Amino acid sequence: MNRIVVVGASAAGLAAAETLRREGYDGTLTLVGDEPLAPYDRPPLSKQVLSAEWEPERLILRPAADLAALDLDLRLGVAATGLELTDRVVRLADGAQLPYDGLVLATGVRPRRLPGEGAHVLRTLDDALTLREQLRFGVRLVIVGAGFLGAEAAAVARRLGAHVTLLEPAPVPLAHAVGTRVGELLTRAHVDRGVDLRCGVRVSEVTEDGVRLANGEIVEADEVLVAVGSRPNTEWLESSGLPLGDGVVCDEYCEVARNVYAAGDVARWYNPLFGTSMRIEHRTNAAEQGMAAARNLLREDARKPFAPVPYFWSDQYDMKIQAYGHLRGHDEVAVVEGELAERRFVAVYRTGERVAGVLSVGMPPKVIRQWRQAIATGTAWEEAVRVAAAVGEG
Repeated sequence: MNRIVVVGASAAGLAAAETLRREGYDGTLTLVGDEPLAPYDRPPLSKQVLSAEWEPERLILRPAADLAALDLDLRLGVAATGLELTDRVVRLADGAQLPYDGLVLATGVRPRRLPGEGAHVLRTLDDALTLREQLRFGVRLVIVGAGFLGAEAAAVARRLGAHVTLLEPAPVPLAHAVGTRVGELLTRAHVDRGVDLRCGVRVSEVTEDGVRLANGEIVEADEVLVAVGSRPNTEWLESSGLPLGDGVVCDEYCEVARNVYAAGDVARWYNPLFGTSMRIEHRTNAAEQGMAAARNLLREDARKPFAPVPYFWSDQYDMKIQAYGHLRGHDEVAVVEGELAERRFVAVYRTGERVAGVLSVGMPPKVIRQWRQAIATGTAWEEAVRVAAAVGEG
């Protein structure tokens, strides 16, 4: 291959570019990003940046010298607008056309929005800095969506002295992902710190005064943050002929089409470890998948399935939340160590007859890492829980 294009100057895109060079690729390597900034880290946006503990400079993933060493044809501040699969050309918003022999798609996601004007979202550095300016003591902040992003923002805002109202359509926030008992426990931390949590309510629009609920009620606010999930950035690919469906649909090698691979938040791939397709919006997965896609693109005769045990973390107040595996769609949850009420525990998740996931709050990393191996090897549920019970009794 003489020309490889990576679309998306994200954690996944940067990981792909670095891996290509590390694996010996010395041809033309173009990295395209729609933001004008060099690749930066996103998880701190809703935590350290929003709280003003970090300034933007700390987010940059690689110093300028390290980027220069990659010898990239760097195209920042310009979005990809189309893909000609037959001609192998990527079209850019500035009119440029980039021919390629190999292509990595890492265009990520964007926030879902609600009708109306004036609400904040939290995806880019500009988003975080704009909201940060408004989080002064006493400001009334309504957050729509009590998932991990909304919960992290709520924790920061309360710590800064804002009055926070958290609106969630589900009866229990995060229950679909972590189970009802764990969801209730994580939610209680917000209520205990003065967050006005309202579950089972739907927001129809953002207004000048706050938000309007589906029943017509106005919840007043000085600022509104919408954190109701995201959409994969695939519109630019709709006429390309690539398979799309809640992301770019890939096989177990992250391949979409001949010499076209996808990685990161935009990629929906088949994970053979769990026997299902998944699209994961976690920082660790983005980097690992970017590396895997790059290696498979270069090693056509020695490709390896991308079969990770996904990992994510969240910081809320004094709670350090960590999880491994595929928790969604689980059949059972068992607390195998600690106590939910003390916010210090390990919960294990069953899907079918195997251990599929684990989540901990307030526990040392080594405790949860022990369960990662059980997930990676497909350990039978009965065996894993029996061993855990024996250890606990000992």
